[in-house]
Amino acid sequence: MQFWHGLDAIPPGWGQCVATIGVFDGVHRGHAEIIGRAVKLAKDRGVPSVLITFVPHPSEVVRPGTHPPVLTTIVRRAELVDELGVDVFCALPFTLEFSKMAPNAFAHHALVERLHAVGVVVGENFRFGHKAAGDVALLQSLGQAFGFSAIGIPLLRDGETPLSATYVRTCVLSGDVESAAVALGRPHRVDGVVERGDQRGRLLGFPTANLRTDAWTAIPADGVYGGRVWRLDGDGRTVGPEPLGTSAISVGSNPTFDVTKRRVEAHLLDFDDDLYGHSLGVEFTHRLRGMVKFDGVDALVAQMHEDVAQIRTLID
Repeated sequence: MQFWHGLDAIPPGWGQCVATIGVFDGVHRGHAEIIGRAVKLAKDRGVPSVLITFVPHPSEVVRPGTHPPVLTTIVRRAELVDELGVDVFCALPFTLEFSKMAPNAFAHHALVERLHAVGVVVGENFRFGHKAAGDVALLQSLGQAFGFSAIGIPLLRDGETPLSATYVRTCVLSGDVESAAVALGRPHRVDGVVERGDQRGRLLGFPTANLRTDAWTAIPADGVYGGRVWRLDGDGRTVGPEPLGTSAISVGSNPTFDVTKRRVEAHLLDFDDDLYGHSLGVEFTHRLRGMVKFDGVDALVAQMHEDVAQIRTLID
């Protein structure tokens, strides 16, 4: 898959394509349905498929301070899109000037002049252009004028619940990582770099990787979780087909030791290599319990042994 940073990265001699447009944060099952339809249409037309997403999140540009928690880094998003068979991942810089572009101007500039799109596939709730004035009906009308087809895909639902990034964020932030995994089609993952913490875990017999994450990362509610840890390269891409191992994951402050800073700490089972400075992806598969303040170290260590035993039963 090619990765373009903006439309200026379109190579010389670019032909036609089928495009799909959206933030696609999380690349959940609903997104996969839209992207899959675009990939199929592109194959049917004999042209490449191009996915257009935006960096940063549009809400942060239009309404500063309202940036929602991010489910996937842009690198992780590209990885997941690649797995769905997309030919080109285009990260379009979203600026204040860009946000003021009228819907018809965006369609003509991006889809017609630059991408030469013969087809566009979006979700039925897709909005575009200044003040989100454009919708699927307008896109279809513009397509008739400019010579491309436009398809709005109905939202995928689990029963009465429409699958959306907002729904997944709600699940993650409440600690319901199991429901988040159902909506995503895989466990939620938090990526970051291992930094030095208090090193208290090693003294207790449970060394942890203390993860430094981006400011907007969607981190599950405080508590103890089971999951897996993946090694990432320096650019944040997943390394290898298998995880480093199973992990017990603590999210929150450490009330037993009166620590106030909120942290994501992963204890890899049966693993003792130095991970400081390495990039990791921490995957959440099960929530075990909430965060508890214990009466002392012995009670904490006993509970940690119980947590690890439960995780081995659930995951190994």
